[in-house]
Amino acid sequence: MSTPADNPADPFKKALAEATKVLADDPELSVSYTVDPPGVSGDQMRLPQVTRRMTRDEVMLARGTADAYALRHKYHDPATYNRYAPSGQMARELYDAMETARCEAVGARTMPGTAGNIDAKIASEALRKGYGQITDATEAPLAVAAGYLIRNLATGRDLPEGAANVLDLWRGFMEAQAGDTLGGLEDTLADQAAFAKFARQMIDDLGYGDQLGDDPDDEGSDEAEGEEAPEDEPETQGEDSDQSDDTEAAPDQSQEAQDDAVEATVSMDDLADQEMGDEAELPEGEAPLEPPPPPPVSEADPNYEVYTTDFDEEIRAEDLAEQAELERLRAYLDQQLEPLKGAVSRLANKLQRRLQAQQNRSWEFDREEGILDAGRLARVVANPTTPLSFKVEKDTEFRDTCVTLLLDNSGSMRGRPISIAAISADVLARTLERCQVKVEILGFTTRAWKGGQAREAWLHAGRPQVPGRLNDLRHIVYKSADAPWRRARENLGLMMKEGLLKENIDGEALEWAHRRIAGRPEARKVLMVISDGAPVDDSTLSVNPANYLEKHLRDVIAMVERRKQVELIAIGIGHDVTRYYDRAVTITDVEQLAGAMTEQLAALFDSDPRARARVMGLKRAS
Repeated sequence: MSTPADNPADPFKKALAEATKVLADDPELSVSYTVDPPGVSGDQMRLPQVTRRMTRDEVMLARGTADAYALRHKYHDPATYNRYAPSGQMARELYDAMETARCEAVGARTMPGTAGNIDAKIASEALRKGYGQITDATEAPLAVAAGYLIRNLATGRDLPEGAANVLDLWRGFMEAQAGDTLGGLEDTLADQAAFAKFARQMIDDLGYGDQLGDDPDDEGSDEAEGEEAPEDEPETQGEDSDQSDDTEAAPDQSQEAQDDAVEATVSMDDLADQEMGDEAELPEGEAPLEPPPPPPVSEADPNYEVYTTDFDEEIRAEDLAEQAELERLRAYLDQQLEPLKGAVSRLANKLQRRLQAQQNRSWEFDREEGILDAGRLARVVANPTTPLSFKVEKDTEFRDTCVTLLLDNSGSMRGRPISIAAISADVLARTLERCQVKVEILGFTTRAWKGGQAREAWLHAGRPQVPGRLNDLRHIVYKSADAPWRRARENLGLMMKEGLLKENIDGEALEWAHRRIAGRPEARKVLMVISDGAPVDDSTLSVNPANYLEKHLRDVIAMVERRKQVELIAIGIGHDVTRYYDRAVTITDVEQLAGAMTEQLAALFDSDPRARARVMGLKRAS
């Protein structure tokens, strides 16, 4: 769904995105905010998330990160970078850190305001990595210190505390080893190629010259080797200059070696011909089989396409946040639950009574023997000729059941709707667990707004036509069916996490949830979907037919209902989901969600098909 308009951080985020495009001198740059690590890939920039609270630290971090990435985007040429890049890992890290510092220093000279913002970013990174507590140079990254040194010398600005500590630990060593080279820094800053040569010399001075690889500007040796080879002499692979000298000194040995090489070549050719002949002579039916085509992405619609699934994730809620954060978010959710405790508890007790009544027992009345029916004694007193009435207890078949709650975690659920959904799921899980009904709680969203790494890959591939789904799925397991509620309690607080809720691709989420519950051993399986709208993903719908995701959702629903392995019901929050699901109810106020979920589930266990149909909103009883 689209970003909600009531987020007070939205105007700031929009203004920062536009300023970043101007600073990077690239109007086509796409800027998004994410809880995932920030970064840049092509024309996609991911900045740290800014929450509704808009604290000074997170605002400064977002601005500093945006300025740093924008300056590198503007002043950095990947071709020049790759031409001079070293081959060794440590040398490459030094080279990259110094190039980043160069871009930021050049930007700070023309736009001084960026320097303060980037200082905030450096301070945040130093604090997060604990640079301020390092006391030994061996524990401080040399590449980071080299970048700090370039920035300090080029701008004359003092570094934030933690960063200054790292630089101080290495500064004496770097100035002692590369002092003469550092004197030429000022003359190379504005020229990336010249600076790349400067950086390579620095790396050599610091003792990592063996990782530099070949000098890209030294082409004389290649030309000399080319002139030494006679034009009419066949080329041989794997020979070096030493072998050429040996050939001149011992012509007879060279001739023998050439004869051996010819024989080896003939033998290899014969072997290849023999293998080809063997392959050609395989009896019919024994020829190598071609690998089978890959299975379709969707069982419901073989024509449904996904550009790439490499970046999709199915992840447990506890892996998306630290334990301390989960506890804090759960405490916040409990605060939201406080005003609703009375109403929700009554609904939970009502559901529990109805389920337990069916699980425990039922009675057959007017029997000739059994337990005396005390309720009918008055009839016997009034008319002594009436035979005594007895009742007999009988067991009711109550099939073991599993219920999956699939919650829409899209951006439009932000605020009150997602709080109510989390609270309702929490209460139902507790209630059903008391009744020996297993519950699984799942959520679905995407990893990014308007396309993630899948879209970046599509852009790099030249934007092929009709690519299919073009975003990275994030399917979240808040509580597995076999996990007790007490272990998953804190996970439900994750729905309160700022930046988690993005876009929604309902069809694939429903197929995923159906696949999970269909493999369960329980005799009865119920899948309840809670959503507030149609599937929407801007990146997918911008390059595919307008009904692409909606059609797939309808196909998945049809498949689930056709197979009849799972009972499918849906609740729409402020959105009419009855146009998708046969068994559905729409509520206009999120406060009604707990009651609707309770009634829907209770109706599934009602033994009277007419009563069940009435609650479920069916046209007639089956």
